[in-house]
Amino acid sequence: GGITCDPTKLSKKELQKLTKRYAAMILPIIGPRADIPAPDVNTNEETMGWFMDAVSMYEGSTVLDIVTGKPLDLGGSLGRREATGRGVMLTTIEILKKLKKDVKKTRIAVQGFGNVGSIGAELLMEKGCKIVAVSDVSGGLYNPDGLNIPDLIRYVYGGDKIQLLKNYPTEKNESFISNEELLKLDVDVLIPAALENQIHSGNADEIKADVVVEGANGPITKKADRILNEKRIQIVPDILANSGGVVVSYFEWVQGIQSFFWTIEEVNRNLETIMLKAFQDAWDTAHKEKVSMRDAAFMLALRKIAHAVELRGIFP
Repeated sequence: GGITCDPTKLSKKELQKLTKRYAAMILPIIGPRADIPAPDVNTNEETMGWFMDAVSMYEGSTVLDIVTGKPLDLGGSLGRREATGRGVMLTTIEILKKLKKDVKKTRIAVQGFGNVGSIGAELLMEKGCKIVAVSDVSGGLYNPDGLNIPDLIRYVYGGDKIQLLKNYPTEKNESFISNEELLKLDVDVLIPAALENQIHSGNADEIKADVVVEGANGPITKKADRILNEKRIQIVPDILANSGGVVVSYFEWVQGIQSFFWTIEEVNRNLETIMLKAFQDAWDTAHKEKVSMRDAAFMLALRKIAHAVELRGIFP
């Protein structure tokens, strides 16, 4: 669920009251053994802390495992904030290896410079990839020689207020581009990490990237997905590529239940193990069944569900 509002037009106090009211309203349908909310668009660790506090007030004691993505001081997990971007990095590097592409020579464009896009871009830059373009809601920056992602992150997030990329003081070889232009760049990897339906039937034919890694949820429409597959563009689907956040949310839930918290090394190591196994399973199934990685991921998920139902039996 969500709330229809523009959080930039609300004060911090209004956001807190709105969040706590929302938590109270959906309390009957959530719970540590039922449905556990996690951060998404326009929310952050503070939002999750308010949410937990509201539920805890109703329950009469602190309920750490009711929500994930909380601040560390309120039972959050190390590595949770970076987890989705780290998962995008892991799956991007893995697909490059499978396609026998040189990571050091890989040119990447990232649409979206929020939590997922900025962290994913920074981690990929650390691996040796060249991030030639990034964008936010205001537009994007392009540099064929590669952008300095840590500098951009400091500019956007280093002050009291988030800055827009359109106001960034450009340097040599840097130029402003639109989000639509970014999607059509001739790059090795395109990472749509903004909102849904960014690649659609109207622009899919103009996508030039060899690989698309879905950092956002549903950034490719069904029609566009068919077009990209016909063009033999390799897609790493969102259900796999951006699942790092969900995986570490699970880790946070486990830690909250136990009140025993892991080191950042343990979190990142366990995340990598799960992500790489999931990737390999989807890759193998896609080749065995001669389907896309998206279909392969769904097939694996449905097989697990069907097997569990078979083992449990039917009741009554």
